[in-house]
Amino acid sequence: MRLRFHCQNRIGILRDIVAHFADYGLNVAHGEVGGEHGNAIYLHVPQLLNAQLATLKPELEAVPGVFGVRRVSLMPSERRHLELDALLSSLSDPVMSIDMEGHLVAANRAAGQLLGVRIDEVPGLSLDRYLPDLDLPALIRRNNARVNGLRVKLRDTVFLADIAPLHREKLEDVASLAGAVVTLHRADRIGERIYQVQRQALRGFETIFQSSPRLAALIREARRMAPLEAPLLIQGETGTGKELLARACHLASARGQAPFMALNCAGLPESMAETELFGYAPGAFEGARPEGKLGLLELTAGGTIFLDEVGEMSPRLQVKLLRFLQDGGFRRVGSDEETYLDVRVICATQQDLPALCAQGQFRQDLYHRLNVLSLSVPPLRDCLDGLEELAAQFIDRAARQIGCTLPAISEAALARLRAYHWPGNVRQLENVLFQAVSLCERGVIEPRHLRLPEVGQPSGLAGIDLEGSLAEILGEVERRVLTTLYPRYPSSRQLGKRLGVSHTTIANKLKRHGIGLEEDD
Repeated sequence: MRLRFHCQNRIGILRDIVAHFADYGLNVAHGEVGGEHGNAIYLHVPQLLNAQLATLKPELEAVPGVFGVRRVSLMPSERRHLELDALLSSLSDPVMSIDMEGHLVAANRAAGQLLGVRIDEVPGLSLDRYLPDLDLPALIRRNNARVNGLRVKLRDTVFLADIAPLHREKLEDVASLAGAVVTLHRADRIGERIYQVQRQALRGFETIFQSSPRLAALIREARRMAPLEAPLLIQGETGTGKELLARACHLASARGQAPFMALNCAGLPESMAETELFGYAPGAFEGARPEGKLGLLELTAGGTIFLDEVGEMSPRLQVKLLRFLQDGGFRRVGSDEETYLDVRVICATQQDLPALCAQGQFRQDLYHRLNVLSLSVPPLRDCLDGLEELAAQFIDRAARQIGCTLPAISEAALARLRAYHWPGNVRQLENVLFQAVSLCERGVIEPRHLRLPEVGQPSGLAGIDLEGSLAEILGEVERRVLTTLYPRYPSSRQLGKRLGVSHTTIANKLKRHGIGLEEDD
């Protein structure tokens, strides 16, 4: 059991407190002093039982200078360790800490996988075993400053290493060097890293394309809702950018400088989703970490939690989330201690939540709690009026990432993009154009460079606006048919033969709909 004593900072108070545990034959395994002015003492007493605490508590609170005693789930050092572990585990790049003898002190999971060892096997390993041609301690002493982009080869892979020296004291002289933190970046992914940096350079709503009037209207709504503290529900198909919109709302709110954490509820077993979101207490279950685990909610304190695919959440988790939305309180798995946090909740789903409520698969009271504010992200097929500008942006990004000359895109290729049904929406468009840029060799993207799988093709009248007159609806159907077939039959004669009408009729229709630039008669 871990206890926190709110107390006066006086000489001998720790001795007076510990003496009571000694009288009961209880061993204090670990102790820490905390608080802003040293006005808190934390003790870990492994064998202390709840009944013993009930008896001891009045005696402990009677110690001069002790103002209160309560149970806590973590010691301050354990919390710092968990926060650091969560941070390092979230990094995809290998990160290692070494001492001045060149031995590894700690590493994250990515580094352990690279070295081929478990994390608990890292401490004490010699870096010479992996980098025999590099004397890192000598390099650190020689520079005594951060080194960026040092080219190293480890396990037949070339990395660019960033080396940050660690000092025991604030003087930062060579004598105080304690080691260094080494971060490795795959050299063959530097283009991707530059792309990500450029992408992150734009913040908030500026990262979202607004070339379509529908998207522009969505962003205007989102800007009005972003500063509000109420829960926000974002609805939209897969690949429409719901998380991007959630991040933009977070950045535009008063919480913009606080953490933003995301959890995808789809595909996670109930137990894993619960521990990821709410964390667990020390020894909560077999195989649990002795010090417990912080959940995303605690790591997000003061910020925003984004729950993607909230419609997939289990009934048990729905109850815990509802409780948190009501009063900000929850319990970690295996703990009876209440934790209260200030976290804004933004959820996203591609499912029809009211229908799930009607079927009994989603709690109606939770739906109403989440749906205080709502945004609906339109699918790409409803925003094709901005497709050309969006495609140009993605092509520019892809060219920068690959490191090639910026290609153009032909009218035939644009026509094929407009005719496609885009089941994966904006994310699929970005991926298709990235591949097209990599396949393009002569500076122009043609239809043959567009790898568009014919899956998920909508049937019937899906995606067709039925608001206009019959002539307008039929005209839209005609435009889509011609736009789809023209790249395959790129002349009025070929297309006329395919559709069984004269080439003059086809030429007039192509001209009316603005499809194609010239004829190959």
